[in-house]
Amino acid sequence: MGWMKRVFLFVALNILVVVTISILLSVLGIGPYITAYGLNYYSLMAFCLLWGMAGAFISLALSRIMAKWMMGVRLIDQNSRDSQERLLVQSVYRLARAAGLSTMPEVGVYESPEVNAFATGPTRARSLVAVSRGLLDRMNHEEVEGVLGHEIAHVANGDMVTMTLLQGVVNAFAMFLSRAIAYAISQAMRSDRDERSSGPTFLTFIIQMVLQVVFLILGSMLVAWFSRYREYRADAGGARLAGRTSMIRALQRLQSYQGLEDKEAQAAMASMKISSKPSGFLRLFSTHPPLEERIERLQNARTSF
Repeated sequence: MGWMKRVFLFVALNILVVVTISILLSVLGIGPYITAYGLNYYSLMAFCLLWGMAGAFISLALSRIMAKWMMGVRLIDQNSRDSQERLLVQSVYRLARAAGLSTMPEVGVYESPEVNAFATGPTRARSLVAVSRGLLDRMNHEEVEGVLGHEIAHVANGDMVTMTLLQGVVNAFAMFLSRAIAYAISQAMRSDRDERSSGPTFLTFIIQMVLQVVFLILGSMLVAWFSRYREYRADAGGARLAGRTSMIRALQRLQSYQGLEDKEAQAAMASMKISSKPSGFLRLFSTHPPLEERIERLQNARTSF
């Protein structure tokens, strides 16, 4: 039943995105970008920017809710009867205050054998920090502090919003370039008899789809590279908040459990994993750097944490 729930939520989110953007297009008066006179670049830019950014920000706005539903996160507070959970909340709040957050994140636990944690939410004031049961069972308090420091650093740095902005811009550029180039190619291939017709053709659609896939793949490499940079920054932030020793030991512990994966976790939640183990060409698409590189960078850092 879990997979049915995930499919339903995925479909529901996409329907919401399509309906919302359709309404915005109508309200803003953004008309068709291909007219009888050719390609209207201003309409195309507005169309692509709206689709690229709106979809990304709707996903961001719902990220905390979707994470709770899809990962089965159970929220906890300082009054929990479980001493381990109370300590977890206290640690998150202490680190959040040290990071300068005025509003405390929600804290949750979800059932998974993976040693994992993630932070999400549309703003610093509406964030969620969640850890897996596997992490709580397999890490000591010092190591958990390192992981929590890393996640709080993500919240304090505004990484969720930054990554959403970048993804939205990449989406918009991929849509714009694929449509503009496809239209130019199809027009160049028209025969003299078709000169009077400037509307879209099946050839235009095929070229557009192929180019959009190519541009999105290239764009995903850029997004992944920037995500890896933000992970290094979050490691440094975690070291400042929880101590460099705690941060390094947490990463070393994650390294020892890297082969332990939740087979039921879908690929769509890969960005919510605190680590990954890419190899070869796939490293270009990994949102997280290899753990050995993260550990080495912290060990060799000249900054005193």
